[in-house]
Amino acid sequence: MTEVLEAPAGRLNMRPRREAGASATGSVTEQAPSRVVLVRPHHFTPNPETAADNSFQQRILHALLPSAARDASRAVAAAAYAEVTELGRTLGSLGIGVDLFDDSSAETPDSVFPNNWFSTHPDGTVTLYPMYAENRRAERREDILAHLQETHRVRRVVDYSSAERFGEYLEGTGSMVLDHRERLAYACRSRRLSGGLFAEFCRDFGYTPVLFDATDGDGVPVYHTNVMMSVGTDLALISSAMIRDVSQREHVLEVLRDSGRTVVGLSESQVNRFAGNCLELAGPGGRYLVLSTTAEASLTEEQRETISAHCTLVPVEVSTLEAAGGSVRCMIAGNHLPLR
Repeated sequence: MTEVLEAPAGRLNMRPRREAGASATGSVTEQAPSRVVLVRPHHFTPNPETAADNSFQQRILHALLPSAARDASRAVAAAAYAEVTELGRTLGSLGIGVDLFDDSSAETPDSVFPNNWFSTHPDGTVTLYPMYAENRRAERREDILAHLQETHRVRRVVDYSSAERFGEYLEGTGSMVLDHRERLAYACRSRRLSGGLFAEFCRDFGYTPVLFDATDGDGVPVYHTNVMMSVGTDLALISSAMIRDVSQREHVLEVLRDSGRTVVGLSESQVNRFAGNCLELAGPGGRYLVLSTTAEASLTEEQRETISAHCTLVPVEVSTLEAAGGSVRCMIAGNHLPLR
């Protein structure tokens, strides 16, 4: 089911826009990349095909759709466009390299979340993933792959997307939280992650799988692992209480602590405010934990102090995009590839 391809040939069809202040330089770190890829949508709207198993999206969708029915859809799309623009500008101001691609299509409502369809790796690998929702499969873009080949050392593309034909899915670093340093892959079971395909990925890339079950208070499985946990260089944030099986919970916490991480426990209420959906990035000034203003406001003073001992908190306003059921982490595809 895995297809290994040579890096795609040809020139880039459409250049990404590099935000003012963004730097393409900087060393690739194992866990905190210094470069990212963003996709800026022109026609943002919450995706009805993903609402069925995304409880985060369900709650906000009901509040958003009535306003959309009042001919506010253009305002919603403009706000989402502005939020991605500001995220790129903020990261660029920190010296993080930002490749910003525009999506003018109205057929790919979730394109703002590119980390689900591809990931990059320090050994020069780009990985493509199978997507659960049919209308998300069109998010895979040759021009983004060609740009990565043109600007970075891409030695191979590993393509799992054919698994879609067999009803198997693995939605990238949404469904998996990867510890590149210790070669661990954390994942909760859901419609967006097939256990066999997850195991295949771990064998192919040399990761030890840490597979568990996690649900919200209503018993609905967590749709993506990266909404409930994040693993940085020295720090991990997780809502372990959402892992209802005690033995599974203790195992996950033990693996995190054995990996040398300081563990910050999150409540389910904080996860509902996207506190788990954050990402550590590296710039010339140090390491940064990028998260939404919604998430940052939910943190306790003790949590802030613990996080700040390891990295600087960088809150960004993305409340419109959170209506699609994802937050800052979902919006960022970390670029771990070596530069040319």
